[in-house]
Amino acid sequence: MTLAHLSPILLLTVSNVFMTFAWYGHLKFPNKPLVAVILVSWIIAFVEYCFAVPANRYGHAVYSAAELKTMQEVITLCVFALFSVLYLGESFTINHAVGFALIGLGAFFIFRGPLG
Repeated sequence: MTLAHLSPILLLTVSNVFMTFAWYGHLKFPNKPLVAVILVSWIIAFVEYCFAVPANRYGHAVYSAAELKTMQEVITLCVFALFSVLYLGESFTINHAVGFALIGLGAFFIFRGPLG
């Protein structure tokens, strides 16, 4: 795998870590004012964009837009699964595993190319 193929994956992973914290990190602080968590989330989301935009710009040289979007969704699920267990202390159930596996199967078909 070349740097051109790998860099979008790494950038999307970093991007998704920031976005997951922007969207869900505040759940550990339910008593904080909503306006405050929105403002903090916007700041975190700005950092996320600083990784996501280059990931897609560079990635489009070697991946289709559909492949980039699929990659982003799979990375999001992986990051979120770890986040929900490690940061939020939630359980990862067999239902989650089955659902993620079905999404992974969809990703397989996106990257496989045309059938036939």
